[in-house]
Amino acid sequence: GHIVTTAAIRLPGNIDFEGTSFASIPSGLKAAEVIPLAGIAQMVAFVGWLELTVMKDVTGDGEFPGDFRNGALDFGWNTFSEEQKLSKRAIELNNGRA
Repeated sequence: GHIVTTAAIRLPGNIDFEGTSFASIPSGLKAAEVIPLAGIAQMVAFVGWLELTVMKDVTGDGEFPGDFRNGALDFGWNTFSEEQKLSKRAIELNNGRA
């Protein structure tokens, strides 16, 4: 994200076929002025695809809103006590990630 691009760490190569290099894209909101419209549309389409296909409770087994594990990814969630689960969900909400 922002910290990486501000530190001048960029992908090699070009962002489009016209030769605009990743290194020439500024950091922060200024990047929105320089990224080609087709690139922005591609990002919006990709996020939309994720929202419609991946980021949903397919199995209906979600313990809480936003639980998209779908029986596949657990990362030890089931090993926590109910108090720990409640605490971790509260931490995520307080961090603005839900």
